[in-house]
Amino acid sequence: MKYKDVVNNIKGMLERAESPITSHCCIYRVPFDIRLLNQDAYTLKDIFIGPFHQHNPRLQNMERHKLIYFNKFLELGDVNLESLVIHVEEAEPNLRRSYADTLDLTKEELEKIILFYYNEWSKADAFPLKPWLTTNIRLDLVLIENQLPFFVLESLYNRALISGSGNIPSFLILTFDYFAYCNSCNLDSDNIIIRHFIDLLRMFHLQQPIERWSHSRKESLVHLNSASELVETGVKFKLNTKTKCLLDLKFSWDVFEIPQFRVEDGTKLLIHNLVALEQCHYPYESYITNYVAILDFHINSNRDVDALIENDVLVNCLGDTDSVTNVYNGLWKNITHLNFSSNYIHLCLDLNVFCSICDVVNDIKGMLDRAQSPCCIYSVVSIGPFHHHNPRLQNMERVKLIYFNKFLELGEINLESLVSMWKRLNLTFVDLMLIPLTLPRKSL
Repeated sequence: MKYKDVVNNIKGMLERAESPITSHCCIYRVPFDIRLLNQDAYTLKDIFIGPFHQHNPRLQNMERHKLIYFNKFLELGDVNLESLVIHVEEAEPNLRRSYADTLDLTKEELEKIILFYYNEWSKADAFPLKPWLTTNIRLDLVLIENQLPFFVLESLYNRALISGSGNIPSFLILTFDYFAYCNSCNLDSDNIIIRHFIDLLRMFHLQQPIERWSHSRKESLVHLNSASELVETGVKFKLNTKTKCLLDLKFSWDVFEIPQFRVEDGTKLLIHNLVALEQCHYPYESYITNYVAILDFHINSNRDVDALIENDVLVNCLGDTDSVTNVYNGLWKNITHLNFSSNYIHLCLDLNVFCSICDVVNDIKGMLDRAQSPCCIYSVVSIGPFHHHNPRLQNMERVKLIYFNKFLELGEINLESLVSMWKRLNLTFVDLMLIPLTLPRKSL
């Protein structure tokens, strides 16, 4: 091939090239390293409505059911097939731009996918489905790779039904009704704009107004104690009954309030797909991912699950505790976190400070319990940090503890308050221990 042919070939490729990501893009394939950890959470079981899995042979059995429902849809509607095909043709460019991947489908193939999507919302049972299949279909419809742009579905519905009657509910209301089991916050459909089904489920969990979650910091979690470790430290888990929004976590001194959450068969699938959606489309507004990160830290073992169940925070619908632990273990692996909700950053810092204070308090209490009154005092004492590790001066440490203990007995402040003040002032442990020695023996 001559160099001119190569140049012309490349020019042709450049002319046909389009940016894979546009402002219309909202449907993605799960990133490889995330999918690798849990393939089942992103794998369709029975039905595809989006174009990514159109050629999967395992999903072809449902095509017959789609045709039956689509035929019933046409019978109930106020539009003919030709009109719908023309409508889809007009929407095709924007439809293709909604996908992050280039769709290797002809115009005719894409039109058939759109027109034959499963019409679960039809009131007439054209072909009764078994309950297990209906459940699987509901789960398939929330997979991030199995989405159709909502504007296409809504416009088709409006073209076929709404134009002929004023008594038919909008497609958005029907969608709200179909996914009502996830709408624990009772989010209203007024003034709601969604991109697709899984986007709606994310909105259910955020609740309105979203502005209160919009402030974030470019920080991430380093460590949080597990639920059982928090209980051992002195944290009391309490059911937050003032809200139904799962994200409303609150911590005040030793009380950690958490809204109740249920763990069911589809919980793991839903969480993984919501996190994948935020990774791809909401990297700077990853509020669900923030919540998941905290749960991943808190739930590491069956003891952690039991601690949450005992306080009515977690409802186990799976039966055994191992299954619940497996749902939350590793949820944060391979997740890129660009920032963290300010609300959660403050909550996590407060939790860690409380645990640190309790550790120091317990250490001091142990040291005080071991201290005994001396008969005589002959040693020299260090009060500054320079000679803290001098072995010749360690004999006085026992005496310091005795005086500090007496200081606590006579004072009007408890050990916890002193340690908390020390944390705020950034004093060293030695400074705190030596506060009593600055007082005359008579005042002790």
